[in-house]
Amino acid sequence: MCASVGRAVVRAARAVHWYVTSLMGDNAYATYVAHQRRTHPDTEPLTERQFWRQRMDDQDRNPGARCC
Repeated sequence: MCASVGRAVVRAARAVHWYVTSLMGDNAYATYVAHQRRTHPDTEPLTERQFWRQRMDDQDRNPGARCC
């Protein structure tokens, strides 16, 4: 009983962590790299610095529905 409750708590904590990091965009670069390698294996992905610079520039040009 106790072990199953512990596993449920760990699973819930992982789900919350995944949600928060996805919401905040923390895993955006890793997602980008995985996509690039899967769909464009012959091209080199942007560096992390280039990726974030491009992402911020795109958001500045097209603010959309963001709060800030």
